[in-house]
Formats: sequence, C-alpha cells, structure tokens
Amino acid sequence: MGHFKILFLDIDGTILRPDDTIEDSTKTAINNMKRQNIEVVLATGRPLHEISELAEELQITSFIGYNGALGIYEGETIFAEPMHPDDIKYILDVAAANGHEVVCYTHEKNYLTNLESESVQAFLKQFHLRQNAVFTENAIEKILGMTIITAGKNGESLYRFKNGIHLSQVNVEGMQHCYDVIRDQVNKGIGVEFLLKKLGIKREDSIAFGDGMNDKEMLASAGEGFAMGNAHPDLFQYAKHKTTAVTNSGIYNGLKSLGLL
Repeated sequence: MGHFKILFLDIDGTILRPDDTIEDSTKTAINNMKRQNIEVVLATGRPLHEISELAEELQITSFIGYNGALGIYEGETIFAEPMHPDDIKYILDVAAANGHEVVCYTHEKNYLTNLESESVQAFLKQFHLRQNAVFTENAIEKILGMTIITAGKNGESLYRFKNGIHLSQVNVEGMQHCYDVIRDQVNKGIGVEFLLKKLGIKREDSIAFGDGMNDKEMLASAGEGFAMGNAHPDLFQYAKHKTTAVTNSGIYNGLKSLGLL
C-alpha cells in the first residue's frame, strides 16, 4: 500500500457494463485512486476519438488506444505506430474475397469497407462509432488498428499471418464474430511498458484490469494484473489476480484487495 503510482483500465467489459453504463463503485474507485495520486490511464482497443465523452466523465487525459498503437499522456501524443500498408492490403483482399467487412481506425476516423451492411451497422451501434467514412487508399498510411467483421463459422481461419500479427476475438456479447488485428510488437502491454519507462515508474508500482484476450500482454506487463470475473476464460492464466465481474464491483474489489480502498 502507498507505493502504487499508476492504474491501467480496459474499457469494454472492465469499466463499461454490457448495458454501456458504469457502476458507481467503479467511479468511486477511480476518484479514490486520483486522490491517492495514482495516475489513471484508459487502455483500449477502441479509437480514442470515440471515447472522449467517457474520458471526460471520468476526467482521464491519458490513454493507450487502438490496442497499443497510440499513447497519449495528459493530452500529449507520446507514441504512434501505424500499421504496415502491406498487412492492411492483405487483410482487405482476404476480406473482399470472403464477404467480410473491415473497420480501419485512424487517429481521426473509422474507415469501413462498407457503411450499409447489416453487420457493419450493428458493429457501429454496439461501439458507438460516429466518425465514419468509406475506406479509400488515401487513408492507408494512417491506419493505427483494424477490426475484421467475419461471416459464417470460423471466418477468422481464412487469414494467414506469418509476420507477427494475430487476431483477437472481441469479448462482447453478439460481437464474437469480430476480431481485432493485434501486432505482436504493438499491443497494450508494450504500451504499458513504454509509459512506465517514460514516467520512470517501476513495474511493481503499476496495476492493470482487463477482460479480453487483447488485455493479456497488459496484464502480464503490470505489477498487479487483474482479470475481471467476466473475462475470456483463456485470460486468467495471464493475470496475477482474478476479481469479480464488471457488474459486481470488479475494479473496486480488486483495488480493495491491494489495500487501496
């Protein structure tokens, strides 16, 4: 107790409940950490331009976005890692051949292969994506992250990556046919390590909470990694601790177990 300096929180399934609300216990926990001078950072697969309201509500100005491709500390960009255009082209080609849709995220916008399809509409609604446009070649240099919306069974197996890219299933009810494209060298864990190094904070002074497989590197990189009770079953092996569900004060109870509340 007393030595912790920074807290990394995933958003969907960790801060946000399935109905898109935040528990009072979570708000209490976050405010309490700030009072103890513990830095709170949102670490998400989401595009940062789409979480500004949430960030404002929680009064947080530091982020790891796009699953680790962009880091912002107190409003200033500290790292940005766009995807390689060849990888983007490959994904778009496989998607086009198999009737999949793709969402490409830049710092300003979400570029989609199609804005009309039902699967895209459902995705945009689920994740409250508003800054949307149809993908064009002009955007290819600025893509920080991608999500593939597959069709049918095992659509993800059609993608064959050999160069340090893997797919991570979206851990949200009704969206399990969607996969985030994760780079081995660009993920939330690398983002956490970069931020700790930049701020001169020791690993054991950091805490992280997450629920999806895109959180595994982050939970392994933090001193105290917590998997939410509602986490993907494969995530628990990467976490030092297991806490209660997002609907049952998971963040609050986890921080309490460290003696912080």
